[in-house]
Amino acid sequence: MADNPSTMFAFAIGIAARNARGEPLDCYFPAPLKDLEPAVAELVRGHFPAGTSATDGAGAGRFAEALDGAAGDGVAALAAACRRLAAADRPLSVVRLDEDGPIASTEEAYLKLHLLSHRLALPNSLNLDGIFASLPNVAWTSRGPVDIAELPETLVAARLAGEHLEVTGVDKFPRMTNYVVPTGVRIADASRIRLGAYLGEGTTVMHEGFVNFNAGALGPNMIEGRISQGVVVEANSDLGGGSSTMGTLSGGGGIRITIGSHCLIGANAGTGIPLGDRCTIEAGLYITAGTPLEVVDEHGEVVRTVKARELAGASDLLFVRDGRTGRVQCRTNRRAIELNEALHAHN
Repeated sequence: MADNPSTMFAFAIGIAARNARGEPLDCYFPAPLKDLEPAVAELVRGHFPAGTSATDGAGAGRFAEALDGAAGDGVAALAAACRRLAAADRPLSVVRLDEDGPIASTEEAYLKLHLLSHRLALPNSLNLDGIFASLPNVAWTSRGPVDIAELPETLVAARLAGEHLEVTGVDKFPRMTNYVVPTGVRIADASRIRLGAYLGEGTTVMHEGFVNFNAGALGPNMIEGRISQGVVVEANSDLGGGSSTMGTLSGGGGIRITIGSHCLIGANAGTGIPLGDRCTIEAGLYITAGTPLEVVDEHGEVVRTVKARELAGASDLLFVRDGRTGRVQCRTNRRAIELNEALHAHN
């Protein structure tokens, strides 16, 4: 981005919830933009400074007028959003990012999470340095975000007003569907999808499925297990009930886990190594980088023993446990895994 000053990495205008001290708790951006066209970037520069700033409803309305006739993906949606925001009787939050640098504010953190869930950026493609320091820990309630220090008084005030205030969680990340609902997906339990998750067209996430921020399924997929931070599941792969993938924030360390296309991770199984295409891990078997594997040829003979990390990223592998010896084996996967089309219908 720095080599071409006419371009701009990302821009958004939205509404922030704030605590009694005026500090942002979250930020909702109805129509963020990424990789702005030079003409649109120039319009943004003419109205707003770099970084995080504020405007009012009148400012949003003037910017909507300036966007009339401008071309580019998402520009019409941004103009429409600004026209709705023009009725705001409160300050609006503006984020202009000329480059994809480290996160410097709560609003910047929310913009990048929105970019992921709006499918404007793939997992692991954004600079998320500083995100945890920029996101406050918040009580998520039926009224929206509440500062944890202000929660006791908020609960009392709600009771006095005859209202039952429900606290659904205490976390840095909210549920995605309160901000973004991607097209063509099914989500059985919205509390298990964090803002910043990427759900591709045709993805189904069942009740026990979980998708972290900066992780996702490219679609179509059936997700009944856990997609940890940094993990990407490619098209036409299934995660069975109770299965898991090792994230880069936990035991995965610096290893980035990817699941290729047409893979199956069985119920209560998991992986700590990347998988290529058409791989299967049988139910109940967890493969880590250090797992000893017997490599078995097509005649059923053990040809060598390796650590699982030596097969990382390879395709057409079947991981099973020998029922007689208990040893983990790797064989050639001769059966392509195809998703049940009826289960993935979203009409």
